[in-house]
Amino acid sequence: MARYLLLKHYRGAPASANDVPMDQWTPEEVSAHVQYMQDFADRLEGTGEFVESQGLSPEGTFVRSGGEGRPPVTDGPFAETKDLIAGWMVIDVETYERALELAGELSAAPGAGGKPIDEWLEIRPFLGAHATCITE
Repeated sequence: MARYLLLKHYRGAPASANDVPMDQWTPEEVSAHVQYMQDFADRLEGTGEFVESQGLSPEGTFVRSGGEGRPPVTDGPFAETKDLIAGWMVIDVETYERALELAGELSAAPGAGGKPIDEWLEIRPFLGAHATCITE
């Protein structure tokens, strides 16, 4: 088994097929999306392939050491990653091909109008997981 991180993005990935920002969805559309994600996780829990998942708030702060005896630094030039990563799911699967299959399924979560988002998800193997990635 190998663990993979499936990353969902707010921005930064190629535009999805149903590219309506979630803050413009109706409450029913948001509920349908969340239910799809929960049903997906429940199914993978049943197969033993689910590890964990979390959605992230768009708020966040970058912090780095200010040096010995100094307070941490929370400003300065940095990538706005908090605007990019919306959440993640960790899966534990037999093959890279299975990770691709599941990411494709997760990509089809419903969005605006109940239509699949068909969003791009990033798949990242965990270090030391003996995962095999195919690069093009």
